Amino acid sequence: MSYAIQSSCLLPVYGLTGCGLVSRSSLHMFLPAVAVDVNALENANINISGVGFYGTYTFVPVVDGEFITQRPTLSLAQGKVNGEALLSVTNAFEGRSFVNQSTAATANATEYALDLFPNLDSAQADEVGILYAGLGTPLFQINAVQGESILICPTYFLLHAFAGRSFKGEFAIPPAVHALDVEYYFPSLLTDFPDLTVPIFNNTAFVDAFAITPKWNKWDVGQTEMLFNKTDTDAPVVRPVKTDDALLERCRFWQRVGDLTAQ
Repeated sequence: MSYAIQSSCLLPVYGLTGCGLVSRSSLHMFLPAVAVDVNALENANINISGVGFYGTYTFVPVVDGEFITQRPTLSLAQGKVNGEALLSVTNAFEGRSFVNQSTAATANATEYALDLFPNLDSAQADEVGILYAGLGTPLFQINAVQGESILICPTYFLLHAFAGRSFKGEFAIPPAVHALDVEYYFPSLLTDFPDLTVPIFNNTAFVDAFAITPKWNKWDVGQTEMLFNKTDTDAPVVRPVKTDDALLERCRFWQRVGDLTAQ
């Protein structure tokens, strides 16, 4: 399903490293690169990834039928998971860091969907435009397309796979971008990695509330999520909320086209 695109990304490796292509089979396309000097591969990776679509990873796992036998979304739909319970926390604006914010003047959710997922057809891309039309500015819409399709909606696929034993949270402290929540969970990161910024909302009351939440139901009890946010006056907001139905509708779309998005 995604093999054609990924193999086309692999072909430049041969030109940049000087190794020869033996066969176009999934295994034999990969083998010549294994013998190449690691520094040559690193330079090739930098050059190829540098011209890739903004905010995406050029080299990703693919379903080869042997090591990875089927799409993860399909496995989740079949309940094939390895774990006893699940706690998933997403950030409110996961996609922003992976979208070029200077494209506000030309942002278009329909066109962006085709750029991000070239296997979608025009009707499916139009559906993306319709689903995201009411979410604010065109730039906000493409931020949401990126964040929901790749990070947020797959979280709900996980929640369904762990039916009756999953918990969901949303971290919404502004700017609530991808991975911002991590330094709140692990404050030692600020010591271990001093180049990271101090948590923007450095409030002792929030730290206490973050550790001691109200009753936190499993997600399948009323689609309950625990919201972690703050007020305009910097008072902590930690309370249960219900998952937005419109979000779940958009996620159902991304689940339907999972075979076209390499998920």
